[in-house]
Amino acid sequence: MPQSPLELRHLKTLRALRETGNLSRVTQSALSHQLKGLESHYGTELFERKSSPVQFTAAGQRLLRLADVVLQHVDDGERDVARLVEGAAGSLRIAVECHTCFDWLMPAMDALRTRWPEVDLDIVSGFHADPVGLLHQGKAEVAIVSESAESEESNVAFLPLFGFEIVAILPNDHALLSRPHLTARHFANQTLITYPVPDEMLDLVRRVLAPAGVAPARRTTELTVAMLQLVASGRGLAALPLWAVKSYLDRGYVASQRIGAHGLTGRLYAAVPAPLRERPYVAEFVRLMREMSLATLPGVTLL
Repeated sequence: MPQSPLELRHLKTLRALRETGNLSRVTQSALSHQLKGLESHYGTELFERKSSPVQFTAAGQRLLRLADVVLQHVDDGERDVARLVEGAAGSLRIAVECHTCFDWLMPAMDALRTRWPEVDLDIVSGFHADPVGLLHQGKAEVAIVSESAESEESNVAFLPLFGFEIVAILPNDHALLSRPHLTARHFANQTLITYPVPDEMLDLVRRVLAPAGVAPARRTTELTVAMLQLVASGRGLAALPLWAVKSYLDRGYVASQRIGAHGLTGRLYAAVPAPLRERPYVAEFVRLMREMSLATLPGVTLL
């Protein structure tokens, strides 16, 4: 039998494809080349490309079983080596600037606790307009932020987590739902409901409304559920990550509309002090946040 081209990266790609159920969410050009190379080697397709969610062939299912076994052993082995070489103890205090982050952040923290029980995990209480500042003050080790400032912060590493779609939230009977998508001018005569944060932290305002010179009336609330209640009762419009409102949309509580012809994409990064970047438990935490979010949150893509 000829030498197998199978590598860990192939197994990781197959597992990511299974977890997302959607080829477009994992297939960049390099990943697509990997999958086609495997199919060429084995002389058979590994999954049905037109199915949604993706359906694996018998050959693909066998490689997935191999991936589950091999990758678990690799993860366990690398974790054990890291403990032997660098020690396992540490502290990760996490600061967030995102009101909707906890839906995906808490499961990732629980997963890390299972893998690294010696690491003390905690969330710095309250909303923080400048979570990176807490890193400099020694009050946090991880900051979840919406922009990378690596060119300005030489001592902080900004590690990409994922991209996500931001949608406009409207009452179910709103006239703007007839539009194919919303532009800045559609917000001009509306009331915009937001969190009480600076405008530079609101993607809709910073990237869509302000450049167009549109400044709608404003109303603020701290709570996502309160924001949705205000929208549902016709008090205004909002703009939120799709993952944060998907359950409300599915129940028909409110409606959504795309912002811009190609949608409005937000981004999230994990900012950590540069010396911590290579700590094994920090690297694993970033990986867990990426993988678990990609697998469970609607509208999420890799950066």
